[in-house]
Amino acid sequence: MTFQDLNLNTPLYNALDDLGFTTPTPIQKESFNVVASGKDVVGIAQTGTGKTLAYMLPILRNLKYSRQDNPRVLVLVPTRELVVQVVSEIEKFSKYINNRVLGVYGGTNINTQKQAVAQGQDIIVATPGRLYDLAVSRVLQLKSVQKLVIDEVDVMLDLGFRHQLMNIFDILPQRRQNIMFSATMTKDVDELISDFFINPSKISIAVSGTPLENIKQERYDVPNFYTKVNLLEHLLHDKEEFSRVLIFVAYKKMADRLFNQLEELFPSESCVIHSNKTQNYRLRSIEQFREGEHRLLVATDVMARGLDIEGVSHVINFDTPDYPENYMHRIGRTGRAEKQGHSILLSTEKEQEGLERIEALMQMKIETLEIPENVQISTELIEEERPQIKERNNPTKRSDANKPGPAFHEKSEKNSKTNLGGSYKFKMAAKYKKPKTRGDKNYNRRNKK
Repeated sequence: MTFQDLNLNTPLYNALDDLGFTTPTPIQKESFNVVASGKDVVGIAQTGTGKTLAYMLPILRNLKYSRQDNPRVLVLVPTRELVVQVVSEIEKFSKYINNRVLGVYGGTNINTQKQAVAQGQDIIVATPGRLYDLAVSRVLQLKSVQKLVIDEVDVMLDLGFRHQLMNIFDILPQRRQNIMFSATMTKDVDELISDFFINPSKISIAVSGTPLENIKQERYDVPNFYTKVNLLEHLLHDKEEFSRVLIFVAYKKMADRLFNQLEELFPSESCVIHSNKTQNYRLRSIEQFREGEHRLLVATDVMARGLDIEGVSHVINFDTPDYPENYMHRIGRTGRAEKQGHSILLSTEKEQEGLERIEALMQMKIETLEIPENVQISTELIEEERPQIKERNNPTKRSDANKPGPAFHEKSEKNSKTNLGGSYKFKMAAKYKKPKTRGDKNYNRRNKK
């Protein structure tokens, strides 16, 4: 089956030809007619299988030209980077279609976005927080929204966006088509479907948690952080094989720590993204990695969710994620569009439980490799790996890291006065004497004599 077998129009065919797309992926093929029918849709497919095109093709096929200012299509995604990516994809598909697309997200000037919204848009791609801010300010009117798309919905719920999604649902028109795409089906996702979708059609290309067959998975048992760094150094010296590597870590502090280590080992070859970085820095890092200026990209789970970067040779899980769904999202960054991919997982003894959950979800064992002999096994531990000693009778004793900083000082004597309450009033009355009548101004003066 090719795209020619789908009921598209000439502008879309021309755009697909320009992009070199000829054959739809299974999720694109299965979802086209269902989304085009106007029914509520829930699509489950592994990451990297072209879900954006799966929901946008039928939407663009039926989106008529209009001069109205209010948007008719709303696409919600979890991160700012994904907003930029989805807008870019829609613009590519819309090359020969006269429509207006705008991406809005936090971390940038809201007034600039208000001006862009006021000019009139057909499709809005947004993160939930910024969308709600624009809607509450009355600049963005959602009364004309006909189609709501929630992409990477499992990630959105993991990030705590449920409350914001509820607020957005409340101000959207009741009569609309709901379209939801996700790589994994979790309990929270199922509850959302039950509460807000009307008899949705479910399209499941693979059982939730099924890994892509074209991704080779391997793992190492590694004792600690510095041994992981030594193993990385050994692997990454092969620049031909490890040509574009995405390295996932558990949290922001670890991302910065690993980035500093890699900069020493491979100067000017790496970049890092996490939520403490500015938006421009994050977008620039992704673009440099995508264009090949940097070979290594260190990222937290949230930042790289849904990112479509071609030619990622390897995904290295520097930390074993606690939630197996996160592992599925991570490895989906390689082996995209049916190309071959390679995933490597590093696990310490403490991370074995996370490994077991991942293997249980996938219903398969990941091949374990021996650490090469020339990789030094370090005995040095980082702060998080050192055993925590708690005093038996003082388990909540504050650590030195949390003690008051140098700016802390005790109050000066004059600022340490206590509130004397009622007694203060009587002391002042006795000291200054209260006049017997309101007009007797000389009472105090006479009594002093």
